[in-house]
Amino acid sequence: MSTSQKSVLGSSAVMAAGTIVSRFSGLIRTFLLAAALGTAGHADLFNIANTIPNMLYILLAGGVFNAVLVPQLVRAMKHDPDGGEAYTNRVITLAGLFLAGVTAVLVIAAPWVMALYLDSGHAGDERESVIVFARYCLPQVFFYGMFVLVGQVLNARGRFGPMMWAPIANNVISMVVLVAYLLVFGPSAVGAYSPGEEALLGLGATAGIVAQFLILLPYLKKCGFTYRPRFDFRGSGLGHTLRLGTWTVLFVIVNQIAYTVVVRLASSGTADGSGGTGYTIYSGAFLLTMVPHGIITVSLATAVLPSLSRSAADRNPAELARSLSHTLRTTLAFIVPFTLLLPILSHDISRVVWGYGAAADTYDDFAPTVALFAPGILFFTVHYLMLRGFYALERTRTVFWVQCVIAVVNIVLAITLVSTTDAAFTAPALAIAYAGAYGVGACGSYLLLRHVLGGLQTPALARFLVRVVIAALVAALAAYAVARGYEALLEPDSLVASVVFLALVAAADGVSFLVLARLMRIQEVNELVAAVTQRLPLPRRG
Repeated sequence: MSTSQKSVLGSSAVMAAGTIVSRFSGLIRTFLLAAALGTAGHADLFNIANTIPNMLYILLAGGVFNAVLVPQLVRAMKHDPDGGEAYTNRVITLAGLFLAGVTAVLVIAAPWVMALYLDSGHAGDERESVIVFARYCLPQVFFYGMFVLVGQVLNARGRFGPMMWAPIANNVISMVVLVAYLLVFGPSAVGAYSPGEEALLGLGATAGIVAQFLILLPYLKKCGFTYRPRFDFRGSGLGHTLRLGTWTVLFVIVNQIAYTVVVRLASSGTADGSGGTGYTIYSGAFLLTMVPHGIITVSLATAVLPSLSRSAADRNPAELARSLSHTLRTTLAFIVPFTLLLPILSHDISRVVWGYGAAADTYDDFAPTVALFAPGILFFTVHYLMLRGFYALERTRTVFWVQCVIAVVNIVLAITLVSTTDAAFTAPALAIAYAGAYGVGACGSYLLLRHVLGGLQTPALARFLVRVVIAALVAALAAYAVARGYEALLEPDSLVASVVFLALVAAADGVSFLVLARLMRIQEVNELVAAVTQRLPLPRRG
């Protein structure tokens, strides 16, 4: 393993540690939310309103901040006489002005914004509640944007940890708010909300996003950067960044159009109150299945992106292809076994995560959607990493056209599947549409990037996939055998039994996979394990 690969794995381990804690606290927030609000239309009102700010931030600026900005900051640090300080100050100033103006407009236009996302079956008091929630939550657009912007400035300077750890503050505040809600108002799964409920949930959600942004600010000084507002935007190089961002914005618009259709279709599942599955089921299952993506894929991709950008700036496509191919294999070493294991665990995971309070009788509605999201996360992982390569090369136009195909496939599949099934299958149908869309996207983006780079070490990837799939299949069979044996001896019909079931089955899968990976000499698995264990406070020999 090269020095650069060790550096990427080391940085990834730091970020992964923060992400694990963040995701775990996020799951606690999720089951508190289900316990307080249930899983049907009542919960959808708040969850949709609280999701829209993040969607709108991504629509308006997220693609530019997340993908285009890091390569440009790296270039500015490398080539500008001041190490990119003036460029960074201009970016922060311009982004802050833009986000503040847009946020003010969105708060004023809240009724029209929510009309785009909510099915017409939610009317009267329910529609009024969701508009009030939106007005409380839409200021999050500004703070989401500034959080990601400052985080990317830190990433470009090699400080990866703070951005991954800061969301824990948001989750802690959300948990406190939800506990307070349960104590003051109690669990409730039907009807609209009172003004007190709206204020507590809406303002509490926004306070969490504000906190995660403020936590990053001290780290700017620690990495040697002091923000000074600059308004001399002309001739500063921002035009090039914005031109690159144009295609990224179009990419995000297409992506968000598809997601708007999905949210609206999901809200239709619970509109008539007949026990259908809707947005709360869909988004909760998606959040759960994205945990390994956030821990492994995002950590590795964030750590490797500056290196990819340097390879692109040095016009070294072979090194870029080597780094990206290695990152892809390392990521799939974890994602492939997870994909095969998740359907076995889906029922009991749903009980443990959501089976409380107002959701105690409906938690099982999550299980089919959780299981069906598994292949979608695998395909999304491949696509996500391929996009890092395109962004490093500044091929944002290519990314846009690939995303157009994904969006069209997602919309067509979603509308077709939802319209041909009943309300109870709405969320699972949308999960199938997601998997189909990103299956197409993963194949298309990989083949295109391989063509652009002149190769992506495909033979090495193919050999790796054969071995890792064999190991993962055998491990999944071992886990399935343990699951069936446990159920034969003791039906997991309680929370404690489900926790024991999950621990035993996951341990059987994990141990089997790691043993097989060592016997089959799957280098990427062993490197990933070594990178994690080196960070653990284990006793040393001798």
